[in-house]
Amino acid sequence: MKKKLFNEFKNKTIIVTGHTGFKGSWLTLWLQKLGAKVIGISKSKKHKNSHFNDLNLNKKIKNYFFDLKSLKKTKKIFTKHKPDYVFHLAGQSIVKKSYSDPIETIMTNSIGTLNVLECLRNLKKKCNAVLITSDKVYKNFEISRGYKEDDIIGGKDPYSASKSSAEIIIESYISSFLSKKTNLKVAVARAGNVIGGGDWNQDRLIPDCMKSWSKKKIVVLRNPKSTRPWQNVLDVVRGYMILAIKLKKNSKINGQAFNFGPSNKENYTVIQVVKYMQKHWNNVKWKVEKSQYRFFESQLLKLNSDKAKKYLGWKSKLSMNQSLKMTIDWYKNYFLAYSQKKYSVSEKTLRDYENLIN
Repeated sequence: MKKKLFNEFKNKTIIVTGHTGFKGSWLTLWLQKLGAKVIGISKSKKHKNSHFNDLNLNKKIKNYFFDLKSLKKTKKIFTKHKPDYVFHLAGQSIVKKSYSDPIETIMTNSIGTLNVLECLRNLKKKCNAVLITSDKVYKNFEISRGYKEDDIIGGKDPYSASKSSAEIIIESYISSFLSKKTNLKVAVARAGNVIGGGDWNQDRLIPDCMKSWSKKKIVVLRNPKSTRPWQNVLDVVRGYMILAIKLKKNSKINGQAFNFGPSNKENYTVIQVVKYMQKHWNNVKWKVEKSQYRFFESQLLKLNSDKAKKYLGWKSKLSMNQSLKMTIDWYKNYFLAYSQKKYSVSEKTLRDYENLIN
């Protein structure tokens, strides 16, 4: 798999939106290591604690920092660089934040996607685009079976609604404009809760645990009984890259959506994840949040990834235990590393993963 990815992406011009984010920084690192010419677009540079900064990507690739809600600026980058591939990951990705700032969340995730689509519509060269949304686009009935790509979409909270809105916009553009373009192929990728080293976002379980426990503080758990399809960031990013390659070669999957989730056996509750991490970290303490107001979050959410397995040959390589162990090891090594050596922690993690999938 590494050789195939290397041969395909080497010397290709690839636009990655949201490249300073958690998944975006891992995707950018991998593509850069494969010899791609990565063009990163994000709203702003991340704060001091960010995977993007640790990797020193600001000096290794071409970076643009502006709001994707600006169609004029977005068009300028697409016109200038004429990408062979596009991975659109940019957006507001935190459910809790969507309650404090619903307008910004909905505008960012819908209009930002609309502007990327408009730029793709005006491209004059061959390009393959993977638009990343979320597992939370599905109208969640709290059912135990995994959601399939043709299940109904919807959203009870602002974040889910923003991603569902983005998908409706994507579908309309594919149907109205993009399916008629012979030089362009587009697909949608949906993934669930992604874990791994380098995640410093607030209000996410593992980053909250790592930041608290590294300072010997108690971590606060919101919904300890909630079940999520936890999976490693490298498994998911690999899925995005495979989808882009298959999209180029197989016109039958043009315009389709694909789920990227672990097997149903890998669904664990929040408290089960915390108890596993307890085995690999000293002085672990937690408590359950006691709040009069607790925003809505789905308690049960599973994805069915049979379609990705059938058409893309993709499935998660790491078990839940393997993924958690790799994640915990990353944070342990990170806290031990000298500041100028922190990038090597992620490079080693990527090499180890590449050796696993080959």
